[in-house]
Amino acid sequence: MKTSYVYIMTNEYRTTLYIGVTSNLSKRITEHQLGKASLFTAKYNLKYLIYFEEFLDIQEAIKREKQLKSWKKNWKIDLVKKLNPELKTIELT
Repeated sequence: MKTSYVYIMTNEYRTTLYIGVTSNLSKRITEHQLGKASLFTAKYNLKYLIYFEEFLDIQEAIKREKQLKSWKKNWKIDLVKKLNPELKTIELT
């Protein structure tokens, strides 16, 4: 099975969030940083990865993405802060 990811991007001031799903996290983050991923992320300059979850089943990743997108913003921030309390950018290696 191919690994899939649900991820959260934000802007420099951490005021806008974007939740996405992908099977290639590194490539997708690079696309966001270059402004080539989505119109929304390009418009709001969402270039900073602050959270991700890994899944072995793409259907589970999609289900989780939909769940997170339905949450209130403060719930999303609280989720991120559990693993990334300072909302620092995650650098993928």
